Amino acid sequence: MKAKLGIAPIAWSNDDLPQLGGETTLETCLTESEASGFLGVETGGKFPTTPEALGPILKKHKLKLASGWFSGTVLDSDLEAEKDRALGQLTLFKELGAACMAYGETAGTIQNVRHAPLNTKRKLSDDDFKIYGKKLTHFAEFCSDFGMPISFHHHMGTAVETERELDLLMNYTGEAVHLLFDTGHMTFAGGNSINVINRYAKRISHVHTKDIRSSIVDNLNKDKESFLDAVLKGAFTVPGDGNINFKEVVETLAKHNYEGWFIVEAEQDPAKANPFEMAKIGNKELRECLNLSGYDIEEYQNE
Repeated sequence: MKAKLGIAPIAWSNDDLPQLGGETTLETCLTESEASGFLGVETGGKFPTTPEALGPILKKHKLKLASGWFSGTVLDSDLEAEKDRALGQLTLFKELGAACMAYGETAGTIQNVRHAPLNTKRKLSDDDFKIYGKKLTHFAEFCSDFGMPISFHHHMGTAVETERELDLLMNYTGEAVHLLFDTGHMTFAGGNSINVINRYAKRISHVHTKDIRSSIVDNLNKDKESFLDAVLKGAFTVPGDGNINFKEVVETLAKHNYEGWFIVEAEQDPAKANPFEMAKIGNKELRECLNLSGYDIEEYQNE
């Protein structure tokens, strides 16, 4: 089995909280991503948005494009308008060889609203999910036909946050809707990561390895504190620095023959958690877990 190690730029600079690393350059992020042993990166707000601009920058740093977040609004928007809005990112990702586009449902999201308590997130009925699932499947089929599949990112503060909500989404969507499984978001939401992997292994096409600090997450007041409050408190960290058992997570994925990217994604305050040092911790932990489970870890090859 083959694995690829990647990292997200959110450890260096947070697009939703500019005070967290807003001054950090893309050059610093990419230099340290390469130096900490990663094969690839996901995109962020500071990345160029055309293949002509981004391709040479990644090549200079010996990094591949793994994926990147797309702020989807299929839940509320016109489907044709959503397709048009996605074309630029789909083209960028296809031309640079990304594995997928990470689709996050941001219609009505509170993930980026500092004053919105966690318990005020949008909630959908079973009938809502049925309608949404049909629309999302159509969008996913369009993206797949274009040559860039989507992988759905369940996320705190969105309409698809909990294990039950993910079950409903998976039930009402077709096979074109792949799953981006995120350990940190599922654990934060009170779900069981191992059960989710076992249930949806055939649809998992991308993995975010985000760790959590249980002492912080378990003591949040969800009636008063927001997702961004949790981030600022240090709810998330890299594998090997929190409370999630990544050996078990990787073993379970290996049992189902998952192959692909394992992305370290941990939004923290870079002034408190040095991104370069955190990246090295996450890389070391994942390499150990992957080796124990029999994975061959792909390294960068000059083209």
